[in-house]
Amino acid sequence: MKLSSKVVIGIFIIIFVLAGYQFWVDQNKLQANLKKITQEEEIVKVHEPVIFYGINIDSLEVVREKIKSRQRLSDILTPYNVSKEDIYSLSLSSKGIFDLRKLRVNKPYDLLIKEDSLPQAKAMVYYHNDIDYVIFHIDDSVFVEKGAKEIEVKEQSTSGVINSSLSATISDMGLSPMLTNELADVFAWQIDFFRLYPGDRFKVIYEEQLVEGKSIGISAIKAAVFEHNGYESYAYFYDQGTSVDYFDEKGKSLRKAFLKYPVQFSRISSRYSGSRYHPVQKRYKAHRGTDFAAPRGTPIRSVGEGTVVAAQYGKYNGNYVKIRHNSIYTTQYLHMSKIASGMKPGAHVKQGQTIGYVGATGLAAGNHVCYRFWKGGYQVDALKVKLPSSEPIKEERMEDFVQVVASLKQQLDAISYPIEKMAASIGGAK
Repeated sequence: MKLSSKVVIGIFIIIFVLAGYQFWVDQNKLQANLKKITQEEEIVKVHEPVIFYGINIDSLEVVREKIKSRQRLSDILTPYNVSKEDIYSLSLSSKGIFDLRKLRVNKPYDLLIKEDSLPQAKAMVYYHNDIDYVIFHIDDSVFVEKGAKEIEVKEQSTSGVINSSLSATISDMGLSPMLTNELADVFAWQIDFFRLYPGDRFKVIYEEQLVEGKSIGISAIKAAVFEHNGYESYAYFYDQGTSVDYFDEKGKSLRKAFLKYPVQFSRISSRYSGSRYHPVQKRYKAHRGTDFAAPRGTPIRSVGEGTVVAAQYGKYNGNYVKIRHNSIYTTQYLHMSKIASGMKPGAHVKQGQTIGYVGATGLAAGNHVCYRFWKGGYQVDALKVKLPSSEPIKEERMEDFVQVVASLKQQLDAISYPIEKMAASIGGAK
């Protein structure tokens, strides 16, 4: 039987319509399934618990406070319905973990509170510093644990031009004052940071330590160049297996046998002199030392490794420590507010070790450390004495050192000085 063309066309139209309808049905089912999956995923996400230092705080309120004067652990927890028995258990559990007498005024802490008919503390997190914290658990079990926040180390680079001083420039740039101390230490023997010139400039690549996005310190300067009075000094950080140090591009150590300053970057208030007007005695006399003014309590460090030969109080010197470094060199540090623990004749000290704290004991008009230096039995100007260099790059390390320096120098060269950045910006805007 032969079908007419109209019938054939009609059949095709019916088939097309049915296929279209089936496609529409399938698409709706697919969309419904996708919507269902999405809703289920959202439900799962909604029910993910909020974790705070390992504690589920879904049903808890977190309250931030600060330690008040003379406030003890019991003073903090009792108002939040923590029993005397639990507080006593916490004090026992804290032994060997955290000394409860070291709760410091204005230090922050978080209370994790269960809001029932009576609010009850379930935990307390005390922040000893930017990194370390202690958790006092008061829930199903009572115990104390300590922890540390994750430290992120991030490589940074910057450049600056000196207007007045290094510290003022770093501060104006909004950078950590710790960068001032690190740069001053790296170039202490190449540059007199108390006699910088306007227009002196620097570039630096450094590693910054961050906790929760907040800068807590400089872990290391990797490379730097400081241009002083038209002369460039380069410094490269390198570990040659026995020690980490800073070297120039030829592999010579930038460090001398001694640190140049007994306190981190401060201010010279009086230099070594054959005749100086004494602020207390009101007369001219020889000043056989260099005075570094610094806030009371600033750590004073030994400029080199050696043996303590005196650590005592003197009528004129106040609290002081004297150190013999070898048969040639001896140093002395006067007017300390306090001598560091362990400082006594015969004690061995390392370079950079804290030996006391800045003060104004003895014959002193203000807080400072008078730094004295002996060479071969004679007192000399500590800032002018010539000292031997530290160990250079070892021959077997030289090839690797050269490669490291090449990479770091390329990075330094790619950093622009502020004036160059400004010129490039103006040129690009035209």
